[in-house]
Amino acid sequence: MSAPNRATLWGRVLVDELAKGGLEAVCIAPGSRSTPLTVAFAAHEEIDVYSHLDERSAAYFALGRARRTGEPTAIVSTSGTATANFHPAVMEADQARVPLLVLTADRPHELRDSGANQTVDQVELYGDAVRWDAELPDPEADERKVRSLRTTAARALSETGGVDPGPVHLNCPFRKPLEPIEVPDAVPDAFAETSAGRGRDGAFVDTELGTRSLADAQYEKLVRALEDADRPLIVAGPADPADLSALDPDRVATVAERVGAPILADPLSNLRFGPHVDRESVTGPVYGGYDAYIDLLPAPDVVVRFGASPTSKPLRNALRDSDARQFLIDPAGDWREATFTATDLLAASPGPVFEGLCERLEADDVAQPESENGWLAAFADAERRHWAVRDAALESAPLESEPFEGAVLADVFEAAPDPATIFVSNSMPIRDADRFGRPRDADLTVLANRGASGIDGITSAALGAGSTTDEPLVLVTGDLAFYHDSNGLLAVDRCGVDATIVLLDNDGGGIFHELPIEAFEPPFTDQFKTPHGLEFDALADFYDLAFERVAPVDFASAYRRSLESEGTQVLAVEFDSEASHRRRDALAERIHAELRGEGE
Repeated sequence: MSAPNRATLWGRVLVDELAKGGLEAVCIAPGSRSTPLTVAFAAHEEIDVYSHLDERSAAYFALGRARRTGEPTAIVSTSGTATANFHPAVMEADQARVPLLVLTADRPHELRDSGANQTVDQVELYGDAVRWDAELPDPEADERKVRSLRTTAARALSETGGVDPGPVHLNCPFRKPLEPIEVPDAVPDAFAETSAGRGRDGAFVDTELGTRSLADAQYEKLVRALEDADRPLIVAGPADPADLSALDPDRVATVAERVGAPILADPLSNLRFGPHVDRESVTGPVYGGYDAYIDLLPAPDVVVRFGASPTSKPLRNALRDSDARQFLIDPAGDWREATFTATDLLAASPGPVFEGLCERLEADDVAQPESENGWLAAFADAERRHWAVRDAALESAPLESEPFEGAVLADVFEAAPDPATIFVSNSMPIRDADRFGRPRDADLTVLANRGASGIDGITSAALGAGSTTDEPLVLVTGDLAFYHDSNGLLAVDRCGVDATIVLLDNDGGGIFHELPIEAFEPPFTDQFKTPHGLEFDALADFYDLAFERVAPVDFASAYRRSLESEGTQVLAVEFDSEASHRRRDALAERIHAELRGEGE
């Protein structure tokens, strides 16, 4: 590989090796010190380049893209404070197991700790939030150093994946000249013909990452527990990105069928939506209304859990209070179980585990049908009543008189196209998605930033996820999250992503109404709910987005129009957050009364 100077050589070799290793996309924020990387990425035909003006938005866009694909996306920044703006997304990627490759340009070693402009300590900048970090050696046309660079690139990509995927950080020091300016004798012409200069046919180091599976004795223990259980239960928490494609929902449904287990599927589990939901032969179907009734049903005696901690607090509390034997399946063998009630940790990937269970649970050993199985019948009855009560409550108290955020989330999922990608913000939107997103036979990929559960970067992450697919993209976000990541809206035009943005505007932090602090004034309004009084139509005009202020009663029709329209539309629906909370509480009480036989 030829180059006019050493910095350009380093950028070209690194990008060449990343492309050979399978990297397909990079998000770049502008800067001078990162010029060798930016120029190399821009010139490489096999890597899609997304240009962002804001480092935090760039990082979250890359995060959303990697979350949707399960494959690493790279991010590039110049030196100094720009690198710190990546940190929130790195933390989310760490907690949510999202593969992310962080490339930070840096000053050369001799300028560090010298007062040189825009020079900060970037070595191990992200602490233990990364799976691996390394500092590249100073650029030089030396065969051994270049082989080291290629090997480091291969290892960096490898470290983003595996059973515990996550972010990796490479700090990249460069000396001037940073632009592809000719420097005589810096890179000898003959270097391009060396093995290091040419690289290899394909990746310099071809890494194969496997998955963990169970040994026969471990399967025997799990199978015996499920077959002996009277009240088995399968709990699917939010899926890791790798599980979106690796875990076959049909196999989970088959296991449920053969042991007579209900499947409680988080909206982020990749199991609440899809063809398996309506399998006629499944006696243990997918349930989505459990948040309202799980505390009213008998406790399970065996639980198989996988994915991250469920969104539903009632479900987490029910698992905490249960004496059941609980098998926690985790590909990395991590203890992701904050209620501390799991009895068995299975360090294995859920996909292979359920494949093995399908093979070991004989097809002719199908559990009793629902009509003869009191455990399944109780769940089926509670699920039917839950949705019937919800529908009746919304009809009896129309949205004109009692606007309700949960009704919007119900419409979002019921009217979403098949297929579609739906990204849901934290705080109340994801909780309402859990409570009111009815399971359906549709290919819906539902995503959220539930690793560290912050409201920063929501818009950018959603647009990043949408950049990977031609499916319609729907973003459901609260007003504070929308304000917090307003810079991310630039990617709509700059990165060519269209979306329907459902903006739930309740003028502040509505989720705090669920906390005891609500009773304390003035701190509650001034320091927690923090009403902002912003008019978001001006923000939409600033980014040249179509904006429509929609009355709650008109949301369903406006939503369908947006889904059928070209471009990006913001549908702003205003609510009183306190009234919405009271409506949630009243609906929960009504469902409980119905299930206890106290309904009207």
